[in-house]
Parts: sequence; structure tokens; C-alpha cells
Amino acid sequence: MAFDDSKGLAIALEEAKKGFEEGGVPIGGALISEDGVILGRGHNMRFQKGSAILHGEMSALENAGRLDGKAYKNCTMYTTLSPCNMCSGACLLYGIKRVVLGENVNFQGAEDLLRSQGVEVVNMNNQDCKDLMAKFIKERPEDWFEDIGV
Repeated sequence: MAFDDSKGLAIALEEAKKGFEEGGVPIGGALISEDGVILGRGHNMRFQKGSAILHGEMSALENAGRLDGKAYKNCTMYTTLSPCNMCSGACLLYGIKRVVLGENVNFQGAEDLLRSQGVEVVNMNNQDCKDLMAKFIKERPEDWFEDIGV
């Protein structure tokens, strides 16, 4: 039996809220195996750590640590926001076959790239994810534009 996507997204959303409370960009991620083992979870840490690359998905991968290459093949990356080119590329690099995103209204990332490489992309269209991201963008537009490289 496959892992429940709403539970995976809830973990990513917990991470996004944690990031927001820390003064960071509220995007969370979780790398979860098909049998429900959380391999890594994290949130955007660009402001907290002064990092150029620790987006939510990258943070989840970093926190998973070094895994055997086969470990990624049957995992899903849960993310509260449509993944950017960098995060989508990392999913492709490690052969992650599913990406479940909370929303793509506030930002549409490289979903088409993922699909073109055979990755299943599922948009949960989650209102809590939309609201949290919209609040951040409204309160800190300059930080948001910096985060997405504008």
C-alpha cells in the first residue's frame, strides 16, 4: 500500500511553518519512501544559514544524508511549493520518480521538466500552502524575489 500523499504534504507544511517562524522563506520538503519512512525533511534555510542553495527540497535531501543511490528510486519528494529548476534538477539527478507539491499558484517551477523526464508530478492544490506562501510574498517581496533569483 502506497504512502498517503496528504500525510507527506503535512510533514512538508510543518517544515514550511517552522521556516516561517525562524524568519525564513516558508517552503518545506520531505523525502519519503513508498512505505512511509521519512528519509529526510527540511525547510528553506537561505536566510537562517546564509545559504545560496538550501531550498526546502535541498534541505530535505541534505538532512537525509548520504544514501545508497537505489534508496531514492522509490521515494516521493513532498514540497509545499512547485520546485524550482535547481530542486527539480536534484530530484532528476537522484532518480526520484514522484514529486508531490502543495501548490503552484504563487510560483510555477520546473514541473514540465520533471514530467518530460518521466517523473510523476502531483499538485495537491493545498490552501494552507497557498496562504502561507502568499503571506510571505506580501510581507517580504524583496526577499521572495531574491530567493527565486529575480
